[in-house]
Amino acid sequence: MPETILAEVVTIGDEILFGQITDTNTQWISTELTNIGIRTVRKSSVGDQAEAILQILQEAHQRANVIILTGGLGPTKDDITKHTLCRYFNTELVMNPDALAMVTGFFAKRGRAMTELNRLQAALPANCVYIPNHWGTAPGMWFEHDQGDVRGRVYVSLPGVPFEMKSLMTNLILPKLQAHFRTPVILHKMIRTVGIGESFLAERIEQWEDALPPQIRLAYLPSFGQVKLRLTATGTNAQQLQQELAEQVANVLPLIDQHVFGFDSDELETVVGRLLKEKSLTLGIAESCTGGYVSAQITKVPGASAYFWGSIVSYANEIKVKELGVDRAVLAEHGAVSEPTIQAMAEGVRRVLGTSVGIATSGIAGPDGGTPDKPVGTIWIACATDQRTVTRLLKLGQYREQNIQLTTNYVLNLLREELLTLN
Repeated sequence: MPETILAEVVTIGDEILFGQITDTNTQWISTELTNIGIRTVRKSSVGDQAEAILQILQEAHQRANVIILTGGLGPTKDDITKHTLCRYFNTELVMNPDALAMVTGFFAKRGRAMTELNRLQAALPANCVYIPNHWGTAPGMWFEHDQGDVRGRVYVSLPGVPFEMKSLMTNLILPKLQAHFRTPVILHKMIRTVGIGESFLAERIEQWEDALPPQIRLAYLPSFGQVKLRLTATGTNAQQLQQELAEQVANVLPLIDQHVFGFDSDELETVVGRLLKEKSLTLGIAESCTGGYVSAQITKVPGASAYFWGSIVSYANEIKVKELGVDRAVLAEHGAVSEPTIQAMAEGVRRVLGTSVGIATSGIAGPDGGTPDKPVGTIWIACATDQRTVTRLLKLGQYREQNIQLTTNYVLNLLREELLTLN
Protein backbone atom coordinates (compact mmCIF):
# COMPACT_ATOMS: atom_id res chain seq x y z
CA MET A 1 0.00 0.00 0.00
CA PRO A 2 1.43 3.43 -0.93
CA GLU A 3 1.66 6.09 1.75
CA THR A 4 -1.50 8.16 1.93
CA ILE A 5 -0.95 11.88 1.40
CA LEU A 6 -3.06 13.83 3.88
CA ALA A 7 -4.51 17.31 3.44
CA GLU A 8 -6.09 19.96 5.62
CA VAL A 9 -8.24 22.72 4.13
CA VAL A 10 -8.52 26.05 5.95
CA THR A 11 -10.95 28.82 5.04
CA ILE A 12 -10.11 32.31 6.30
CA GLY A 13 -12.59 35.12 6.89
CA ASP A 14 -14.86 36.55 9.59
CA GLU A 15 -17.74 36.44 7.11
CA ILE A 16 -17.64 32.63 7.17
CA LEU A 17 -17.75 32.41 10.97
CA PHE A 18 -20.53 35.02 11.13
CA GLY A 19 -22.59 32.92 8.72
CA GLN A 20 -22.77 35.75 6.19
CA ILE A 21 -21.56 33.52 3.36
CA THR A 22 -21.75 29.77 2.85
CA ASP A 23 -18.42 27.98 2.63
CA THR A 24 -18.55 25.86 -0.52
CA ASN A 25 -14.79 25.90 -1.08
CA THR A 26 -13.83 23.15 1.36
CA GLN A 27 -16.32 20.64 -0.04
CA TRP A 28 -15.16 21.24 -3.61
CA ILE A 29 -11.47 21.16 -2.72
CA SER A 30 -11.84 17.92 -0.76
CA THR A 31 -13.56 16.24 -3.69
CA GLU A 32 -10.86 17.32 -6.12
CA LEU A 33 -8.06 16.23 -3.79
CA THR A 34 -9.67 12.81 -3.40
CA ASN A 35 -9.76 12.47 -7.18
CA ILE A 36 -5.96 12.75 -7.32
CA GLY A 37 -5.35 10.44 -4.35
CA ILE A 38 -4.98 12.98 -1.53
CA ARG A 39 -7.21 12.43 1.50
CA THR A 40 -8.56 15.37 3.48
CA VAL A 41 -8.31 14.73 7.23
CA ARG A 42 -9.50 18.07 8.59
CA LYS A 43 -11.43 21.13 7.50
CA SER A 44 -11.15 24.33 9.52
CA SER A 45 -12.53 27.85 9.39
CA VAL A 46 -10.82 30.76 11.09
CA GLY A 47 -11.49 34.48 11.28
CA ASP A 48 -9.31 37.38 10.21
CA GLN A 49 -7.07 37.21 13.29
CA ALA A 50 -3.36 36.56 12.85
CA GLU A 51 -2.89 34.58 16.06
CA ALA A 52 -5.79 32.27 15.22
CA ILE A 53 -4.43 31.65 11.72
CA LEU A 54 -0.96 30.92 13.10
CA GLN A 55 -2.39 28.42 15.56
CA ILE A 56 -4.31 26.63 12.80
CA LEU A 57 -1.17 26.45 10.66
CA GLN A 58 0.87 24.99 13.52
CA GLU A 59 -1.79 22.37 14.21
CA ALA A 60 -2.22 21.51 10.53
CA HIS A 61 1.55 21.03 10.27
CA GLN A 62 1.22 18.08 12.67
CA ARG A 63 -1.64 16.44 10.75
CA ALA A 64 -1.19 16.93 7.05
CA ASN A 65 1.27 16.89 4.15
CA VAL A 66 -0.75 19.48 2.22
CA ILE A 67 -2.30 22.56 3.82
CA ILE A 68 -4.57 24.57 1.53
CA LEU A 69 -5.80 28.00 2.61
CA THR A 70 -8.48 30.05 0.88
CA GLY A 71 -9.38 33.66 1.57
CA GLY A 72 -7.80 36.77 3.04
CA LEU A 73 -5.84 37.75 -0.07
CA GLY A 74 -7.77 40.88 -1.03
CA PRO A 75 -6.35 44.44 -1.14
CA THR A 76 -7.97 45.77 2.06
CA LYS A 77 -6.58 45.93 5.60
CA ASP A 78 -8.70 43.04 6.88
CA ASP A 79 -7.04 40.68 4.39
CA ILE A 80 -4.08 39.55 6.48
CA THR A 81 -3.21 36.13 5.09
CA LYS A 82 0.02 37.18 3.35
CA HIS A 83 1.33 39.06 6.38
CA THR A 84 0.49 36.12 8.63
CA LEU A 85 2.26 33.68 6.31
CA CYS A 86 5.34 35.91 6.48
CA ARG A 87 5.29 35.57 10.28
CA TYR A 88 4.77 31.81 10.05
CA PHE A 89 7.67 31.29 7.61
CA ASN A 90 9.86 34.01 9.17
CA THR A 91 10.15 35.99 5.96
CA GLU A 92 9.00 39.30 4.49
CA LEU A 93 6.90 40.65 1.66
CA VAL A 94 8.75 41.56 -1.52
CA MET A 95 7.38 42.91 -4.77
CA ASN A 96 7.17 40.08 -7.29
CA PRO A 97 7.75 41.48 -10.80
CA ASP A 98 5.75 38.75 -12.54
CA ALA A 99 2.83 39.26 -10.20
CA LEU A 100 3.01 43.03 -10.66
CA ALA A 101 2.97 42.65 -14.44
CA MET A 102 -0.04 40.37 -14.16
CA VAL A 103 -2.01 42.75 -11.93
CA THR A 104 -1.07 45.77 -14.07
CA GLY A 105 -2.18 43.96 -17.22
CA PHE A 106 -5.42 42.89 -15.56
CA PHE A 107 -6.47 46.50 -14.95
CA ALA A 108 -5.11 47.83 -18.24
CA LYS A 109 -7.05 45.24 -20.22
CA ARG A 110 -10.26 46.40 -18.55
CA GLY A 111 -9.49 50.10 -18.90
CA ARG A 112 -9.52 50.63 -15.15
CA ALA A 113 -7.14 52.61 -12.97
CA MET A 114 -4.97 50.57 -10.60
CA THR A 115 -4.72 51.86 -7.03
CA GLU A 116 -1.76 51.47 -4.69
CA LEU A 117 -3.73 48.82 -2.79
CA ASN A 118 -4.09 46.85 -6.00
CA ARG A 119 -0.38 47.22 -6.66
CA LEU A 120 0.42 45.82 -3.23
CA GLN A 121 -1.35 42.59 -4.14
CA ALA A 122 1.80 41.79 -6.12
CA ALA A 123 3.88 41.87 -2.91
CA LEU A 124 4.39 38.24 -1.88
CA PRO A 125 6.31 36.37 0.85
CA ALA A 126 9.92 36.06 -0.30
CA ASN A 127 10.02 32.28 0.07
CA CYS A 128 6.86 31.42 -1.88
CA VAL A 129 6.47 30.19 -5.42
CA TYR A 130 4.25 32.64 -7.29
CA ILE A 131 1.10 31.07 -8.77
CA PRO A 132 -0.35 33.38 -11.46
CA ASN A 133 -4.06 34.12 -11.22
CA HIS A 134 -5.42 34.60 -14.74
CA TRP A 135 -8.96 35.09 -13.37
CA GLY A 136 -8.47 37.82 -10.75
CA THR A 137 -5.96 40.12 -9.03
CA ALA A 138 -4.94 38.04 -5.99
CA PRO A 139 -2.03 35.70 -6.84
CA GLY A 140 -1.81 32.20 -5.46
CA MET A 141 1.18 31.13 -3.37
CA TRP A 142 2.99 27.79 -2.98
CA PHE A 143 5.32 27.08 -0.05
CA GLU A 144 7.49 24.03 0.53
CA HIS A 145 8.50 23.39 4.12
CA ASP A 146 10.38 20.74 6.12
CA GLN A 147 12.67 19.74 3.31
CA GLY A 148 14.54 17.41 5.69
CA ASP A 149 11.33 15.53 6.45
CA VAL A 150 10.73 12.58 4.13
CA ARG A 151 7.01 13.41 4.15
CA GLY A 152 7.47 17.13 3.66
CA ARG A 153 4.84 19.83 3.79
CA VAL A 154 3.28 21.92 1.05
CA TYR A 155 1.27 25.03 1.87
CA VAL A 156 -0.96 26.56 -0.79
CA SER A 157 -2.71 29.91 -0.35
CA LEU A 158 -5.51 30.76 -2.76
CA PRO A 159 -8.11 33.52 -3.14
CA GLY A 160 -11.45 32.81 -1.49
CA VAL A 161 -13.60 33.76 -4.50
CA PRO A 162 -14.89 30.32 -5.62
CA PHE A 163 -14.48 30.92 -9.36
CA GLU A 164 -10.88 32.09 -8.99
CA MET A 165 -10.02 29.36 -6.48
CA LYS A 166 -11.45 26.59 -8.67
CA SER A 167 -9.68 27.89 -11.76
CA LEU A 168 -6.33 28.02 -9.97
CA MET A 169 -6.80 24.58 -8.41
CA THR A 170 -7.93 22.90 -11.63
CA ASN A 171 -5.37 24.38 -13.98
CA LEU A 172 -2.31 24.82 -11.77
CA ILE A 173 -2.42 23.47 -8.22
CA LEU A 174 -3.81 19.96 -8.72
CA PRO A 175 -1.30 19.08 -11.49
CA LYS A 176 1.50 20.55 -9.38
CA LEU A 177 0.47 18.47 -6.34
CA GLN A 178 0.36 15.31 -8.45
CA ALA A 179 3.86 16.02 -9.73
CA HIS A 180 5.20 16.82 -6.26
CA PHE A 181 3.76 13.84 -4.37
CA ARG A 182 3.66 10.21 -5.36
CA THR A 183 -0.05 9.94 -4.67
CA PRO A 184 -1.99 6.67 -4.45
CA VAL A 185 -5.04 5.89 -6.53
CA ILE A 186 -8.28 6.47 -4.58
CA LEU A 187 -11.51 5.24 -6.16
CA HIS A 188 -15.05 5.47 -4.83
CA LYS A 189 -18.15 3.42 -5.62
CA MET A 190 -21.52 4.45 -4.21
CA ILE A 191 -24.40 2.02 -3.74
CA ARG A 192 -27.64 3.94 -3.17
CA THR A 193 -30.41 2.36 -1.10
CA VAL A 194 -33.89 3.44 -0.03
CA GLY A 195 -36.51 2.13 2.37
CA ILE A 196 -34.16 0.53 4.89
CA GLY A 197 -32.60 2.13 7.97
CA GLU A 198 -28.86 2.36 8.52
CA SER A 199 -28.78 -0.10 11.44
CA PHE A 200 -30.95 -2.68 9.62
CA LEU A 201 -28.75 -2.34 6.56
CA ALA A 202 -25.60 -2.80 8.64
CA GLU A 203 -26.97 -5.98 10.21
CA ARG A 204 -27.89 -7.42 6.83
CA ILE A 205 -24.43 -6.90 5.31
CA GLU A 206 -22.33 -7.44 8.44
CA GLN A 207 -20.56 -10.60 7.25
CA TRP A 208 -19.84 -9.08 3.85
CA GLU A 209 -18.48 -5.91 5.49
CA ASP A 210 -16.24 -7.91 7.85
CA ALA A 211 -14.77 -9.77 4.87
CA LEU A 212 -13.78 -6.66 2.91
CA PRO A 213 -10.08 -6.61 1.97
CA PRO A 214 -7.89 -4.04 3.76
CA GLN A 215 -7.58 -1.83 0.69
CA ILE A 216 -11.36 -1.28 0.56
CA ARG A 217 -13.21 0.67 3.24
CA LEU A 218 -16.96 1.09 3.73
CA ALA A 219 -18.86 4.15 4.98
CA TYR A 220 -22.58 4.60 5.67
CA LEU A 221 -24.05 7.94 4.52
CA PRO A 222 -27.69 8.24 5.67
CA SER A 223 -30.15 10.91 4.53
CA PHE A 224 -33.95 11.25 4.31
CA GLY A 225 -35.20 7.71 3.74
CA GLN A 226 -31.98 6.74 2.00
CA VAL A 227 -28.59 5.28 2.91
CA LYS A 228 -25.58 5.50 0.61
CA LEU A 229 -22.93 2.83 0.95
CA ARG A 230 -19.61 4.32 -0.10
CA LEU A 231 -16.82 1.91 -0.95
CA THR A 232 -13.36 3.51 -1.08
CA ALA A 233 -10.47 1.58 -2.62
CA THR A 234 -6.85 2.71 -2.23
CA GLY A 235 -3.84 1.35 -4.09
CA THR A 236 -1.53 1.89 -7.05
CA ASN A 237 -3.33 0.13 -9.90
CA ALA A 238 -6.57 1.83 -10.95
CA GLN A 239 -7.71 -1.02 -13.21
CA GLN A 240 -7.22 -3.60 -10.46
CA LEU A 241 -9.06 -1.45 -7.92
CA GLN A 242 -11.97 -1.00 -10.33
CA GLN A 243 -12.21 -4.78 -10.69
CA GLU A 244 -12.06 -5.32 -6.92
CA LEU A 245 -14.81 -2.75 -6.34
CA ALA A 246 -17.00 -4.39 -8.98
CA GLU A 247 -16.51 -7.77 -7.31
CA GLN A 248 -17.51 -6.43 -3.91
CA VAL A 249 -20.61 -4.75 -5.35
CA ALA A 250 -21.59 -8.04 -6.99
CA ASN A 251 -21.13 -9.82 -3.67
CA VAL A 252 -23.33 -7.47 -1.65
CA LEU A 253 -26.17 -6.86 -4.11
CA PRO A 254 -27.95 -10.20 -3.50
CA LEU A 255 -28.24 -9.22 0.18
CA ILE A 256 -29.89 -5.84 -0.43
CA ASP A 257 -31.01 -5.72 -4.06
CA GLN A 258 -34.64 -4.92 -3.22
CA HIS A 259 -33.47 -1.67 -1.60
CA VAL A 260 -30.86 -0.63 -4.20
CA PHE A 261 -32.16 1.98 -6.63
CA GLY A 262 -28.93 3.15 -8.20
CA PHE A 263 -25.21 3.84 -8.04
CA ASP A 264 -22.85 6.79 -7.76
CA SER A 265 -24.70 10.01 -8.75
CA ASP A 266 -28.09 8.38 -9.38
CA GLU A 267 -31.07 10.08 -7.71
CA LEU A 268 -34.54 8.53 -7.34
CA GLU A 269 -36.08 11.10 -9.68
CA THR A 270 -33.42 10.33 -12.28
CA VAL A 271 -33.95 6.59 -12.01
CA VAL A 272 -37.76 6.77 -12.30
CA GLY A 273 -37.43 9.19 -15.20
CA ARG A 274 -35.15 6.76 -17.00
CA LEU A 275 -37.60 3.89 -16.41
CA LEU A 276 -40.56 5.94 -17.66
CA LYS A 277 -38.68 6.83 -20.85
CA GLU A 278 -37.48 3.27 -21.43
CA LYS A 279 -41.02 1.93 -21.08
CA SER A 280 -42.63 4.84 -23.01
CA LEU A 281 -44.90 5.65 -20.06
CA THR A 282 -46.28 8.96 -18.83
CA LEU A 283 -46.76 10.22 -15.28
CA GLY A 284 -49.31 12.34 -13.47
CA ILE A 285 -49.07 13.34 -9.81
CA ALA A 286 -51.72 14.22 -7.20
CA GLU A 287 -50.24 15.87 -4.11
CA SER A 288 -51.77 16.96 -0.86
CA CYS A 289 -49.37 16.98 2.11
CA THR A 290 -46.25 17.34 -0.07
CA GLY A 291 -47.61 20.49 -1.69
CA GLY A 292 -45.88 20.10 -5.06
CA TYR A 293 -42.52 18.87 -3.74
CA VAL A 294 -42.78 15.52 -5.56
CA SER A 295 -43.44 17.33 -8.84
CA ALA A 296 -40.51 19.66 -8.21
CA GLN A 297 -38.18 16.69 -7.79
CA ILE A 298 -39.44 15.08 -10.99
CA THR A 299 -38.93 18.27 -13.00
CA LYS A 300 -35.37 18.74 -11.70
CA VAL A 301 -34.37 16.13 -14.26
CA PRO A 302 -33.56 17.52 -17.72
CA GLY A 303 -35.92 16.09 -20.31
CA ALA A 304 -38.72 15.36 -17.81
CA SER A 305 -41.26 16.74 -20.29
CA ALA A 306 -40.91 13.49 -22.24
CA TYR A 307 -42.82 11.61 -19.54
CA PHE A 308 -44.23 14.05 -16.98
CA TRP A 309 -47.58 15.48 -18.02
CA GLY A 310 -48.54 17.46 -14.95
CA SER A 311 -49.76 17.50 -11.38
CA ILE A 312 -52.70 18.57 -9.26
CA VAL A 313 -51.92 19.93 -5.79
CA SER A 314 -55.23 19.10 -4.14
CA TYR A 315 -54.59 20.57 -0.72
CA ALA A 316 -58.25 21.23 -0.05
CA ASN A 317 -60.84 18.44 -0.03
CA GLU A 318 -62.96 20.40 -2.49
CA ILE A 319 -60.13 20.19 -5.04
CA LYS A 320 -59.85 16.45 -4.44
CA VAL A 321 -63.53 16.18 -5.35
CA LYS A 322 -63.69 18.64 -8.27
CA GLU A 323 -60.34 17.99 -9.94
CA LEU A 324 -59.57 14.37 -9.06
CA GLY A 325 -63.07 12.95 -8.79
CA VAL A 326 -62.74 11.69 -5.22
CA ASP A 327 -66.19 10.70 -3.94
CA ARG A 328 -67.53 13.03 -1.24
CA ALA A 329 -68.89 9.99 0.58
CA VAL A 330 -65.37 8.51 0.75
CA LEU A 331 -64.01 11.72 2.26
CA ALA A 332 -66.90 11.95 4.70
CA GLU A 333 -66.55 8.36 5.89
CA HIS A 334 -62.77 7.87 5.83
CA GLY A 335 -61.23 11.37 5.70
CA ALA A 336 -58.56 12.84 3.44
CA VAL A 337 -55.82 10.81 5.11
CA SER A 338 -57.00 7.30 4.38
CA GLU A 339 -56.44 4.39 2.05
CA PRO A 340 -59.71 4.81 0.07
CA THR A 341 -58.92 8.51 -0.52
CA ILE A 342 -55.31 7.99 -1.62
CA GLN A 343 -56.40 5.21 -3.97
CA ALA A 344 -59.02 7.51 -5.50
CA MET A 345 -56.47 10.32 -5.85
CA ALA A 346 -53.91 8.19 -7.69
CA GLU A 347 -56.52 6.70 -10.00
CA GLY A 348 -58.17 10.09 -10.45
CA VAL A 349 -55.06 11.95 -11.55
CA ARG A 350 -54.21 9.15 -13.97
CA ARG A 351 -57.70 9.36 -15.45
CA VAL A 352 -57.96 13.18 -15.54
CA LEU A 353 -54.52 13.75 -17.06
CA GLY A 354 -54.66 10.69 -19.30
CA THR A 355 -51.32 9.28 -18.14
CA SER A 356 -50.02 5.74 -17.93
CA VAL A 357 -49.21 6.07 -14.24
CA GLY A 358 -50.56 8.16 -11.38
CA ILE A 359 -49.01 8.64 -7.96
CA ALA A 360 -50.46 10.44 -4.96
CA THR A 361 -49.66 11.66 -1.43
CA SER A 362 -51.97 12.63 1.43
CA GLY A 363 -51.20 12.96 5.11
CA ILE A 364 -50.59 15.04 8.20
CA ALA A 365 -47.18 16.65 7.79
CA GLY A 366 -47.37 18.58 11.06
CA PRO A 367 -46.55 20.11 13.37
CA ASP A 368 -50.27 20.25 14.18
CA GLY A 369 -53.43 18.70 12.75
CA GLY A 370 -52.97 15.26 14.24
CA THR A 371 -55.56 13.24 16.17
CA PRO A 372 -55.28 10.19 18.44
CA ASP A 373 -56.29 7.97 15.52
CA LYS A 374 -54.17 9.83 12.96
CA PRO A 375 -51.20 11.48 14.66
CA VAL A 376 -48.78 13.84 12.93
CA GLY A 377 -46.66 11.82 10.52
CA THR A 378 -49.54 9.64 9.30
CA ILE A 379 -49.11 9.61 5.52
CA TRP A 380 -50.71 7.57 2.73
CA ILE A 381 -49.08 7.15 -0.68
CA ALA A 382 -50.30 5.34 -3.80
CA CYS A 383 -49.30 4.36 -7.32
CA ALA A 384 -51.90 3.51 -9.97
CA THR A 385 -51.27 1.80 -13.32
CA ASP A 386 -53.55 0.04 -15.78
CA GLN A 387 -52.82 -3.20 -13.92
CA ARG A 388 -53.35 -2.26 -10.27
CA THR A 389 -53.25 0.42 -7.58
CA VAL A 390 -50.81 -0.06 -4.71
CA THR A 391 -51.16 1.90 -1.48
CA ARG A 392 -48.86 2.22 1.52
CA LEU A 393 -49.24 3.72 4.99
CA LEU A 394 -46.25 5.64 6.35
CA LYS A 395 -45.83 6.42 10.03
CA LEU A 396 -43.32 9.22 10.19
CA GLY A 397 -42.28 11.78 12.81
CA GLN A 398 -43.24 15.20 14.12
CA TYR A 399 -41.22 17.46 11.83
CA ARG A 400 -42.94 18.92 8.79
CA GLU A 401 -40.00 19.38 6.44
CA GLN A 402 -38.63 15.93 7.17
CA ASN A 403 -42.05 14.37 6.62
CA ILE A 404 -42.40 16.08 3.24
CA GLN A 405 -38.95 14.94 2.09
CA LEU A 406 -39.39 11.41 3.41
CA THR A 407 -42.82 11.08 1.80
CA THR A 408 -41.37 12.23 -1.51
CA ASN A 409 -38.61 9.62 -1.36
CA TYR A 410 -41.05 6.86 -0.43
CA VAL A 411 -43.59 7.65 -3.15
CA LEU A 412 -40.86 7.90 -5.80
CA ASN A 413 -39.51 4.56 -4.65
CA LEU A 414 -43.00 3.06 -4.81
CA LEU A 415 -43.23 4.37 -8.36
CA ARG A 416 -39.84 2.82 -9.17
CA GLU A 417 -40.89 -0.56 -7.79
CA GLU A 418 -44.13 -0.56 -9.76
CA LEU A 419 -42.39 0.47 -12.98
CA LEU A 420 -40.06 -2.50 -12.66
CA THR A 421 -43.06 -4.85 -12.68
CA LEU A 422 -44.42 -3.46 -15.94
CA ASN A 423 -43.48 -4.90 -19.30
